[in-house]
Amino acid sequence: MSPAGTETAVAIRVDGHEVAVPEGATILDACNAAGVQTPTICYGPTLTPVNVCRACVVELDGSRALIPSCSRAAEGGMVVHTDSERVRHSRKMVLEFLATGVDVSQADELRQWAEHYGAEPDRYVPGGATMDEPVRVQDSLYIRDYDKCVLCYRCVEACGDDAQHTYAISVAGRGFGARISTEFDATLPDSACVYCGNCVAVCPTNALQFKTEYDRREAGDWRPEDQTVTQTVCSYCGVGCNLELHVQDNLIVKCTSPDDHDVTRGNLCIKGRFGWNYV
Repeated sequence: MSPAGTETAVAIRVDGHEVAVPEGATILDACNAAGVQTPTICYGPTLTPVNVCRACVVELDGSRALIPSCSRAAEGGMVVHTDSERVRHSRKMVLEFLATGVDVSQADELRQWAEHYGAEPDRYVPGGATMDEPVRVQDSLYIRDYDKCVLCYRCVEACGDDAQHTYAISVAGRGFGARISTEFDATLPDSACVYCGNCVAVCPTNALQFKTEYDRREAGDWRPEDQTVTQTVCSYCGVGCNLELHVQDNLIVKCTSPDDHDVTRGNLCIKGRFGWNYV
């Protein structure tokens, strides 16, 4: 910001188009301003970029390596290429590697990008090679399916400094055995988890999902195309958190919150996220 309080604009070139973004904005922000769609997995609009997925890499003139657009600040005079052969090849391989070891059947956006780049995960391991672990069903609130986890860190960030400040989960283990875990793999009630469900809200692959959604999927009765979404205000306290009630067959099946709401920024507490059965 300038002393007068006005934003300082930074001009960069994205795929041949001149784009101006506020000082401090990222290359991804510039891509969005230019109308260029960019695949992201570990990035979330309310989260700090952790640079672990490399799906959003772009080519920058003068840079030896491809750079992650979600975390690299835009600088005046940059010339960025988002659709070069090198970028397309890198993104394709990232998506292939993920789909080789993870069940992405419910990761709609990831699968769409994989199709866009012609990813062929079966050329590495036909049929894939997931952890093949049973789904962890702790209670009636949400489930954990490690076969769907891409270790994007979004749930860790939401549980930590970016939202909840509970620090109940982190990455444990190494290599193919790495997974999101509570301390010493304690059960959720014995951990620091406060069941806010903000980790569920940011998960891009449905590795974390509402128990109500999981039960309906298991019964073959999860029908997003038949669901309506009604926005309302949480009735439990005076903070004013906005809720998005997903309704199917005249029943609430899950509750989310809009990322762009000034109060919640997508986050809720246990009451707002899960306390709607009384309806």
